[in-house]
Amino acid sequence: MPEQAPAAPDRSTVRLALVVGGLVLAVLLGFGLGRMNGTATATGGGSPAALTADHTHPPGTGAHDHGSMTGADQGAAAEPGGLSVSSAGYTLVPLATEFPAGRPGQLRFQVRDVQRRPVTRFAVVHDKPMHLIVVRRDLTGYQHLHPTMAADGTWTVPVTLAQPGVWRAYADFTVVADNGGQSALTLGVDLVVPGTYEPRPLPAPATSTTVDGFTVAYQGSPQVGVTVPLTFRIEGVDGNAVLERYLGAYGHLVALREGDLGYLHVHPEPELADGQVKFWLTTPGPGRYRLYLDFQVADKVHTAEFTVTVP
Repeated sequence: MPEQAPAAPDRSTVRLALVVGGLVLAVLLGFGLGRMNGTATATGGGSPAALTADHTHPPGTGAHDHGSMTGADQGAAAEPGGLSVSSAGYTLVPLATEFPAGRPGQLRFQVRDVQRRPVTRFAVVHDKPMHLIVVRRDLTGYQHLHPTMAADGTWTVPVTLAQPGVWRAYADFTVVADNGGQSALTLGVDLVVPGTYEPRPLPAPATSTTVDGFTVAYQGSPQVGVTVPLTFRIEGVDGNAVLERYLGAYGHLVALREGDLGYLHVHPEPELADGQVKFWLTTPGPGRYRLYLDFQVADKVHTAEFTVTVP
């Protein structure tokens, strides 16, 4: 008998095979792209002392802060940072917490993971892998510092705490995990300067101040749980000052809440708006806040301070 040709596959069987094959291909492509994206995120400029990664944000977010929000389009405020020494499995561990008044010293600390191992991989955010803010609990003596890290994960920075009292140190950083994931954190710890503590009252609220010969004024009214713009104009003796980028931006704004010293670190829009620096701020609750605006002119950094009452 002549050999019969094999029966043609049923059309429904062919369609099912094509659908299954397409799903398998999509899964494989998605896995591959995910691996590629993770690798790109985890690599970046660094030094023998620290493996760092570039810190990126979704397109269009622009201004953001490291406390209550992550973008100008986020309307709800979360709790501010810096209220705890530990968060998300990471702990800020200072090697010493007592400093003499008015004498130069060295603040040394580590960031440790949940297994108590020193962390050594940090993302570079605004030109630095670590931003350290130091202020006395009456909100005086503000300093914005940038420690350097040794191979064992110990950060060191020179610091002078001018007056006796309890000071708050905020470590503002982004950890890079083994899988390339990034976690932005702000941890806080108290430092003690022995002596008679004489707290100073906060200055009255004002929308304008002078510092180092510059007049700095802002427009905007912070509101609880609402993201609102704050625009700062800096003028010199002869008119508008020529602002320079400092740490990759035309200004940096730190807001501290009176009482618990809750911390917000806000970055501005990437470009000036009519010669002004524009931020988007979400305050997490009512109260008085102290604003610290860092800006740079002629290679020198200046800090303008404001008291703001949020009803």
